[in-house]
Amino acid sequence: MKVIETSLPGVLVVEPHVFGDSRGFFMETYNEARYRDVGLPTRFAQDNLSFSMRGVLRGLHYQNPDGQGKLLHVPRGEVFDVAVDIREGSSNFGEWVGVTLSGENRRQLWVPEGFAHGFQVTGESALLAYKCTAPYNREAEGAVLWNDPEIGIEWPIEEPTLSDKDMKAPRLADLPAGRLPRY
Repeated sequence: MKVIETSLPGVLVVEPHVFGDSRGFFMETYNEARYRDVGLPTRFAQDNLSFSMRGVLRGLHYQNPDGQGKLLHVPRGEVFDVAVDIREGSSNFGEWVGVTLSGENRRQLWVPEGFAHGFQVTGESALLAYKCTAPYNREAEGAVLWNDPEIGIEWPIEEPTLSDKDMKAPRLADLPAGRLPRY
């Protein structure tokens, strides 16, 4: 397994070993000992699976309190996956990183607690699977506007399909004090 640091400290790309031949392939999507050895969490509270069509954009979502670290991968299709540092007091506050995850590249993305997460489907459709370090908590959920100009995410598809909630999310600068995680 190879771990690649991104421009945001703590956000990591994981390239698992893939064993393939003419019949197909095999890979471990999680192995407690291997992930612990590279400093990733070994306790997860919830697994999620999301299916979306081309152009769908989900995010930017976070939880505070009860922040969720997320280990994401795409078993089928392709997405542009984004993490935004929203931790008050962080020197990287408001910065983002984007990574293509697909059934072909089999990469994973680790998004730690304190980051907002979102993705846009760039293939015809996509299955996004992810492990969370904390369970979903409706009272703690939050969202940041997907196209906040101060963040400046360069989404690959200009006119996404959005939920009402994501369309109406506040800009990062408009979130009330104390609503964001602390660094």
